[in-house]
Amino acid sequence: MSKNITHHITLIPGDGIGPEVTSAARKVLAAAGVVIDWEIVDAGAGAVDKHGTTLPDETLESIRENKVALKGPLTTPIGGGFQSVNVGLRKALDLYSNVRP
Repeated sequence: MSKNITHHITLIPGDGIGPEVTSAARKVLAAAGVVIDWEIVDAGAGAVDKHGTTLPDETLESIRENKVALKGPLTTPIGGGFQSVNVGLRKALDLYSNVRP
């Protein structure tokens, strides 16, 4: 990534430790000199109170528009309750892989 370009990236802070992890990742990118305009959106357990769903349409629209997202860990349901947000993202965006360090 070039220092002279402002990158537009969707940020899903996540649940639990997610906001702490994504905050640290943002600091690393800033220290590397990468200029990013973060569009912070909701997903996961925290989104339910605000939007009534774990994966709001606004979140998907942001990812589609920016074409890149940084996502913190999200609550994964055990035995039911709601569909995994990770599965919802993969289905909605037709994803088949992810990149991990």
